[in-house]
Amino acid sequence: MARFPSPRAIRTLQQLRRDPLALLADLATRGDVAPFRAGPQAMLLVNHPTLIREVLVTHNRAFVKGRVLERAKRLLGEGLLTSEGEVHLRQRRLIQPAFHRQRIAAYGAAMVAAAAARSARWADGAVLDMSRELQAITLRVVGETLFSAETEADAADVFAAMHDLVAMFDLAVLPLADWLMHLPLPPVRRFQAAKARLDAIVYRIIAERRANPVDRGDLLSMLLMAVDHEGDGYRMTDTQLRDELLTIFLAGHETTANALAWALYLLAQHPAIAAALESELDTVLGDRLPTVADLPALRYTEWLFAEALRLYPPAWLIGRRAIAPVTIGDMRVAPDTIVLMSPWLMHHDPRFFPDPYRCDPLRHTPEAQAARPKFAFFPFGGGPRNCIGEPFAWMEGVLVLATLAHRWRFEPVPEHPIALQTGITLRPRYGMPLRLRLRQSIVSRA
Repeated sequence: MARFPSPRAIRTLQQLRRDPLALLADLATRGDVAPFRAGPQAMLLVNHPTLIREVLVTHNRAFVKGRVLERAKRLLGEGLLTSEGEVHLRQRRLIQPAFHRQRIAAYGAAMVAAAAARSARWADGAVLDMSRELQAITLRVVGETLFSAETEADAADVFAAMHDLVAMFDLAVLPLADWLMHLPLPPVRRFQAAKARLDAIVYRIIAERRANPVDRGDLLSMLLMAVDHEGDGYRMTDTQLRDELLTIFLAGHETTANALAWALYLLAQHPAIAAALESELDTVLGDRLPTVADLPALRYTEWLFAEALRLYPPAWLIGRRAIAPVTIGDMRVAPDTIVLMSPWLMHHDPRFFPDPYRCDPLRHTPEAQAARPKFAFFPFGGGPRNCIGEPFAWMEGVLVLATLAHRWRFEPVPEHPIALQTGITLRPRYGMPLRLRLRQSIVSRA
């Protein structure tokens, strides 16, 4: 006999959709393992580094990705973000070499060039939405590193299509999306048209590359050449290549752009931190742009980017669905239970981050990191499903932040509200308008 949700479970489901951060904070007061129901769904919040490790590492085979990413297959197919089991393991083996540090080091120049070119269009005293500016920068970076320079003729169409897809992604993963996506609604038509445009471009590029299989130094070249030597010599089909490219395209620019927007917001709010960052940049860089070789010396820049990831983690909630009985801590978890882990909650937990809402880049020195449990700070997840693009994201975050902050100072716009929007990623709800000031040291050198 079907079990109808209780009124409390229905209210919890409504709050999970309306104000999930408040709900998570309330659940966290119930202990490190908090069972609850959201509508008909049994759920469990896990809120301690040791227990998060049990879910993501120790017992990872007892779980699959949550339902949001299962529904994301309608766009991403069987990409690395959505696939499971043997398919995921095979794809991870094939893709991993493309993200080795030596390989991504070659992309550093593209990251700096994209940031420098975009910021060269800015004017002293102007107010710009830095969310949009950084989306443009990171989208250019992922396009160039994925497809190399050959997409320049398609750039406007690719960027327009990606904008529509990102805008519609939240709708595409709603529980009723299968029904909604068949309605003749304007946003649905835009989504379908954008997906068709992007598919046409991606499949055309794949066909051209297969006809002329030369290593061009980009990620697509690596994926085309990848062979599963541990398996049966499998190479990716066109469909699999498309799924992986779209996954990297979507995941590779939205998250980093959001983190960078929050980093600039922190600089605007904390002049002393901005001064410390500028001092490091002036010492390390002098009059020039940063390079990959500068990364070991840009410690404070890296710590500030890490603090933005702590305070405003783009992946603010991680879900897993149990597919076998498993014990987490002292709690027996039944199959089909959704287990939630929140970097947002963990990163603001005073047990591991005293005065947790205060911005302090020094929380990320090697000594500070060694003093706390690993999963107290996990902006890229963990375990076998840890974000494969994490080294790419760290490099891009530090190089873009260094490029922009070396030339520009950022000031808040007091009349504009800054609020959180909890979608697929944690975004500024009303954008991130900041006032730009050309640094006087730059002016005097000119």
